[in-house]
Amino acid sequence: MREDRPIRTAARTASESRTAAIARKRAGVASIAMPDAHFYTAATDTSDWIAAGVTIVVALVIAHIVDRTIARRGGRMRELVGAGDISPATQTRLRVIRRLVYALIVLIGIAIAASRFDELSSVAKGILASSAVLGLVVGFAARQTLANAIAGILLAITQPIRIGDLVTFEEETGEVEDMKLTYTYIRLGDGRRLIVPNERLAQSSVVNHTIAERRVQVEVSVWLPPDADLDKAMELIAGQGEDISVTVAETDKEGVRLSATTWAASPAERGKIAAELRACWLRLLREHALSSTEA
Repeated sequence: MREDRPIRTAARTASESRTAAIARKRAGVASIAMPDAHFYTAATDTSDWIAAGVTIVVALVIAHIVDRTIARRGGRMRELVGAGDISPATQTRLRVIRRLVYALIVLIGIAIAASRFDELSSVAKGILASSAVLGLVVGFAARQTLANAIAGILLAITQPIRIGDLVTFEEETGEVEDMKLTYTYIRLGDGRRLIVPNERLAQSSVVNHTIAERRVQVEVSVWLPPDADLDKAMELIAGQGEDISVTVAETDKEGVRLSATTWAASPAERGKIAAELRACWLRLLREHALSSTEA
């Protein structure tokens, strides 16, 4: 028994040595393989970022093509209608539809790009789990923007005002130049732009001078001395056209203000016709020795 004991000890020692050698060999393989695994992960992340970027670019290109296609369809519709432009109602709806479709395509592209990343998927699951709280936070933070966008859609559907209409909003009169999702642009008579949030526009009273018909009334005024021949002055300008109407608009101790009104075929012609009518009246008053000062 004593003679077998050294043999067993030697065998156990040899076995332990072989086990240690195998462990060292495996550790070496693992240490060599780790950089490759890290390189593979980095390469995969880079390809995901490239694919996401390409997806967003493709979405933008598709959105631009669709937007141009809708615009061309509107142009063909204008040609089918005739030489004139399409109705303001159709033009307003067409422009809002173009912007909604463009935004929807871009959002879909961003969502597809985000789905490439597992980390974002995990975040999305967490967001969905707390959607009620997130909805309250986002709704409170972006309340004004969302309200303007919703009001813009409602204005495009109900159309109390349309592109090309002559409107008066808070004592400012001008032509509706553009209607976006959040803001409406009104071109005033002096060339300035009045930019109004759609929510405010939807909640306030707006005077639409062309809601029923496209014709716009044009008014010009002149002041005459108290002792001037009013009948002669009114006759001079009234004889320049069948649709010109002249009245005494105001009197005071310093003079009398006469007002002449006529019609323009569209809001775009209002300024030109008013300038021509005023110049013609002043010229006639000078020719007949009736002094006048522009109001």
